[in-house]
Amino acid sequence: MQKMHEGILEVVRMQYTCHYDSPLGAITLASDREALTGLWFDGQKYFADTLAKDHEAKEIEIFWQTKKWLDIYFSGKVPGFTPELNMICSDFRKAVWEVMLSIPYGYTMTYGEIAVKIAKERGLERMSAQAVGGAVGHNSISLIIPCHRVVGTNGSLTGYAGGIDKKIWLLEHEGVAMDGLFRPKHGTTP
Repeated sequence: MQKMHEGILEVVRMQYTCHYDSPLGAITLASDREALTGLWFDGQKYFADTLAKDHEAKEIEIFWQTKKWLDIYFSGKVPGFTPELNMICSDFRKAVWEVMLSIPYGYTMTYGEIAVKIAKERGLERMSAQAVGGAVGHNSISLIIPCHRVVGTNGSLTGYAGGIDKKIWLLEHEGVAMDGLFRPKHGTTP
């Protein structure tokens, strides 16, 4: 089966889903059997935006690996591995998501820092932090691609599709120094 996603024609394999109960609520996992394609808090903004309408609930190997990763993470430890990922997105989003994958457990990076890094990689003079914010906000593999570790340049805890309360919980869970970080007064987007 083929479908168009963000202007990219791709072959779509059968997708599978399963659920995981986290300390922050239910999580839906998605896979094409080869790799993890989605990890969303149920009901979050852009929930299941890369999941095909036709999918099957089924326990498969990648879900066991992902649940092991989540168990380790929520126990307060750093998982020593990353499940195989298939990022269904544009090249730009993939570049942003790969930068997010490099943010260590317990640390944060700003939208602006990501923009500078992407601009440098692409040989550009500058990159829009707002464009980076859009890519961060549409991350379809939350937690493992740690978009919760991205903050505003001024310390604003903005832009988490799962909600600001979850973002704060996750950062505190990782031991991030919260001084200098604050809850935005309006909205949750950068």
